[in-house]
Amino acid sequence: MQIHPLITDSETLAQLCERLARSPWIAVDTEFMRENTYWPDLCLVQIADEHEAAAIDPKVEGLDLTPLLDLLVNNEDVLKVFHAGGQDLEIIYNMTGKTPHPMFDTQIAAMALGMGEQIGYGNLVDAWMGVTLDKGARFTDWGRRPLDKRQIDYAIGDVTHLIQLFPKMLERLRKTGRGGWLDDEMERIADPSNYENLPENAWRRIRISSKKPEVLGRLKALAAWRENEAQTKNLPRGRIVKDETLADIASHPPKVQEDLGKVRGLSAAWKGNDIGKRLMEAVRNAKPMRPEDMPEREPRKPGLGKDGALVADLLKLLLKIRAKEIDVAARLIARSDDLEMLAGGRRDGLMILQGWRYEQFGRDALDLVEGRLAFAVSDGRLRMTRNEEDQS
Repeated sequence: MQIHPLITDSETLAQLCERLARSPWIAVDTEFMRENTYWPDLCLVQIADEHEAAAIDPKVEGLDLTPLLDLLVNNEDVLKVFHAGGQDLEIIYNMTGKTPHPMFDTQIAAMALGMGEQIGYGNLVDAWMGVTLDKGARFTDWGRRPLDKRQIDYAIGDVTHLIQLFPKMLERLRKTGRGGWLDDEMERIADPSNYENLPENAWRRIRISSKKPEVLGRLKALAAWRENEAQTKNLPRGRIVKDETLADIASHPPKVQEDLGKVRGLSAAWKGNDIGKRLMEAVRNAKPMRPEDMPEREPRKPGLGKDGALVADLLKLLLKIRAKEIDVAARLIARSDDLEMLAGGRRDGLMILQGWRYEQFGRDALDLVEGRLAFAVSDGRLRMTRNEEDQS
């Protein structure tokens, strides 16, 4: 494989992207910093196919990234391969309003191949290729220039290994018949709505005990205010106001700006500064949350009562058993919310009652909830048994 020098000019980048556009798949990775910013600061892009690999310096003034972004989000003929690519996709979405498609995530694929729920890239490469990655440049400040050869080689290594790893994993998925299991997961990850930072939806990330419309309305207004402040100043949300402080203000709103000086989590300066003034405007303009916007409460099966939690625990046990039997990460099959909804009487719209998940787990889960399946201990081992009247 040819490894190119760090790409810092538009012509070289355009030529690289033109060649990569003829490949059936490419590996993609990014290096970024976001400890002190709201928006991730893209510092390096690494890209490869089976023949060549390069790192691209997006911080070079005047570098035209259009061919690269066009390859990533507009070329449907090239599969884009990532490992744990959520943050990479977020960066690309922020730049284009789109996400790479079609895409493949090797961390998700590893779940279908029984390698755990969040296997790290180094462990994956070691397990599949017998290669131990050099972690010496792992804590690089990627925003500093110049980058030395060791740092660039370390970054490019992420895609050179990935491009070799992908066909091996793909072949294993084909042999086990599990390739189709990943289709909906890959589509879910690539859904652009996952990466939207809409201020009006920011309140959903904040925990609050109250379900009163007026309190939630204030929380929604305050969270939107903070999101706008953070985006405008390019600062992390917590640098503006922490979540627990917003929840406290929503639950116990100050009457006047001077009261902000008494709020835990705010400095005394808030009682007279401009940002405190804008916060108070958000409080005053907040309206009770509309009934259609209130958080949904999942319906419970009539008469289930407190036993619903016990049923959910049984479903989690069944999931653990079944995941071990078929050697798949349990989280790929079902999440706790799905099991709790099934235990509470929900049937419509649950992914565990659709497709391969139903065949591998959902059918038995439904039988367990509805009394057609039970746990039993035989010869010291936990087994599943069907009720006799249901075996005829």
